[in-house]
Amino acid sequence: MEFVKMHGLGNDFVFIDHFNRQPAEGRSEGNYPELARQICHRQFGVGGDGLVVVLPSQAADARMRIFNLDGSEPEMCGNGIRCFARYIYDKGYVRKNPLRVETLAGILTLQLTLEGEKVTGVRVDMGEPILKSGLIPVLAQGEPIIGAKLEAEGQEFAYTAVSMGNPHCIIFVEDYNTLDFERLGPAIEKHPLFPRKTNVEFIRVDSRKELTMKVWERGAGPTLACGTGACASTVAAVLNGKTERKVTVHLPGGDLLIEWGDDNHVYMTGPAAYVFKGILLQDKMNSTKKAGHRNGE
Repeated sequence: MEFVKMHGLGNDFVFIDHFNRQPAEGRSEGNYPELARQICHRQFGVGGDGLVVVLPSQAADARMRIFNLDGSEPEMCGNGIRCFARYIYDKGYVRKNPLRVETLAGILTLQLTLEGEKVTGVRVDMGEPILKSGLIPVLAQGEPIIGAKLEAEGQEFAYTAVSMGNPHCIIFVEDYNTLDFERLGPAIEKHPLFPRKTNVEFIRVDSRKELTMKVWERGAGPTLACGTGACASTVAAVLNGKTERKVTVHLPGGDLLIEWGDDNHVYMTGPAAYVFKGILLQDKMNSTKKAGHRNGE
């Protein structure tokens, strides 16, 4: 099985291309949750934060499905969709700009930055943030949910809840030195307030135009970047009066430019890069399954 490895600011994905050929029913390559657990394993597989499947669409130029390394399927991924846009353009599946991609969060429009025929960046119209508690979803009163309280691991936090097609819990912190990230991340991800679990962003406000973010991704754990998380955090920062509507978000893997426009849409601009391509051998997949999926457990 052929694959391509890509990343957006270190948030890395294994791409499987089924745009022109979908696997036959019952084939292992079509069992995407199981394939994600195998192929994303960093010791027994290719390694990655998620599996991205390239598919045709009846409603847009192409369809993206993404699976976390634990096999769960999130609605969207900001870094993943930038890589997706570059991939389908470079493959010649779509040769127009902007282009439209179907996701579980809806159809998104992406503007490519081109130098000749080379894609050097992608600007994504991420749509309008979702602030209604029942749609995020979060089991809390009031809309929007700004500065609400939750308790995790014996500590109380003020959080803001935002969905960018997937749920986010944003917590502002003064610094990271006293933050028990590895303990609090999974505890808040699975907090009873969030019936579909949640992504968790710990945000330090550097200025009116800059944020620094540490993210615990739902179904993946700590990652170097999260595009939807950067968007949700910018919305939360504006709602809390901490920043302007256009900010640079510093992530462990690099920077994203996020703008919450006057049209209520959130725009994300950032890079998409190739790592390598290869062939996954069937016996390697089988050995991964037998060995267990430590990253996904």
